[in-house]
Amino acid sequence: QVQLVESGGGLVQAGGSLRLSCAASGSIFGITLMGWYRQTPGKQRESVATITSGGITNYADSVKGRFTISKDNAKNTVYLQMNSLKPEDTAVYYCNVDSIVPTGRSWGQGTQVTVSS
Repeated sequence: QVQLVESGGGLVQAGGSLRLSCAASGSIFGITLMGWYRQTPGKQRESVATITSGGITNYADSVKGRFTISKDNAKNTVYLQMNSLKPEDTAVYYCNVDSIVPTGRSWGQGTQVTVSS
């Protein structure tokens, strides 16, 4: 069983910064991709940023230049540094991990990010 524990969400003013962390623990092997999604009420969950096992990153257009995804392989942890936050970044942020064992995608429980104007 895999557990993904997220931390770092909270309330911040527009223009501020937050850093999210997500640590994977349990029986997990062969992580191929780690990433962050976000979701607001009434909308579909959208991809924010991903990073492959080889370190290739991908970002949603709405966060390019403001967010940075990184990982620590030794700790099975993925981070999301969020700068120049905007009210429209307000959402529940979920981390995901794709792995060989277990096969497929695991999700974190979500962490709330609220950006006030």
